[in-house]
Amino acid sequence: MIRSIQFPSGDGLCFGDLHLPDGAGAAPSRLPTVVMAHGIGAERRFGLDAFAGRFAARGFAVLVFDYRHLGESPGDPRGLVSPFRQLQDYRAALDFVRSDPALDGERIALWGTSFSGGHVLALAAEAPPGVRAVVSQIPFVSGWASTLAYPLRYHLPAVFRGVVDGLRGLLRISPLTVPVVAPQGLALLASPDSHKGYTAMIPEDARWSGRVPARVFLEILRYHPGRRTGAIRVSTQVVVAMEDAICPPSATRKVAGRIPGVELHDFPMGHFDPYVEPWFGRVSGIQVEFLETHLRGDG
Repeated sequence: MIRSIQFPSGDGLCFGDLHLPDGAGAAPSRLPTVVMAHGIGAERRFGLDAFAGRFAARGFAVLVFDYRHLGESPGDPRGLVSPFRQLQDYRAALDFVRSDPALDGERIALWGTSFSGGHVLALAAEAPPGVRAVVSQIPFVSGWASTLAYPLRYHLPAVFRGVVDGLRGLLRISPLTVPVVAPQGLALLASPDSHKGYTAMIPEDARWSGRVPARVFLEILRYHPGRRTGAIRVSTQVVVAMEDAICPPSATRKVAGRIPGVELHDFPMGHFDPYVEPWFGRVSGIQVEFLETHLRGDG
């Protein structure tokens, strides 16, 4: 059962889906809830329904939402990627869960992947009320680490476009955009597997421009969500792709090692493999078991 929802965030709205387990209306108690959003430049229907469906099948409510400026959520300029605003959207989603009488605001898990995998780590360090567990899948943890993994030949063109677009934003004129992925040439994600891996997640009926304002390159440089992981005090699972060419596994493992009691899983896969078999089954399986352990009952 999927319910369309919306909630206020900052100066706008976020649209999303609330996946509910069968028989949720007859449940004697409020449902433990997983809050999830996608990675950089992506929309909620790009491969997240499979994770949400698997979690809902095990009795969890799952809130999947689009950030402002992306997917069905309004916001101009379209495609804007701002860590600050996306963290605001996650906090607003938590407020929505706490306010819904069918959902248990004391048993919440944060789930993130890639860019949002970093967001949930940053949020966990803030100790938001009701959050008992965090699942961080192939997370972006350091702007410097991911920049060093980015093809060197595109560094200067990316920074130049970022500066130009930043100035256009200050002047309130139309943005200079770049493709999220491309078969060749400059793109936000430019690893050898990015174009094939990213586009494989996109439904055929998606109305996605595939472009984002270039100021995101500057946002990436100064975003380091892994810096405060030592402050995390909730149960946390981190999934590492050991063949990841976007979020370096060495940086991810270093950051994860600072989290007290972290459950760390290394898989010999690439950045886009968790969304497809055979890796989807293995990765979602350990996530379901983790959520069962930390969201059920009083433990």
